[in-house]
Amino acid sequence: MKHATALLLLIAALVIATPLSGPAIGETTSDKLAKETKEAFEAFKAYMIDKKNDAVAHGKDLLKKTDAEIDVLQAKADDASGDAKVAYRKEIENLKQKREVAAKKLDELGDASADSWDDAKDGFTEAYKALYEAYKEALANFN
Repeated sequence: MKHATALLLLIAALVIATPLSGPAIGETTSDKLAKETKEAFEAFKAYMIDKKNDAVAHGKDLLKKTDAEIDVLQAKADDASGDAKVAYRKEIENLKQKREVAAKKLDELGDASADSWDDAKDGFTEAYKALYEAYKEALANFN
């Protein structure tokens, strides 16, 4: 719904900004408007794809950083012994599971259409938030 409103506003702005010159020879006013509307829609789609690509790239960076943080915790777990080692491994397994959910949601975000964008974005945000909260908890337990 947000995207449809943005598209309508973009089309309206382009129509208002268009000079009031007559149509080209052989081109009717409705042909010109249809052409301008199509161009506006194509520009809007390109903008949305750029934003989606930026969001997916940012998500990949977040997961890459999280992987590095999990590796640090894994090294600490490997150095631990006894009950601490068992507890640390359990924490790391939980983190890896949450990381897999976040990666799946990121894939869904990359595949999202304009209609499913908001749901996909919210899905990744919630999955990454759960991963981050689990990481903070694990970090507190490791110290």
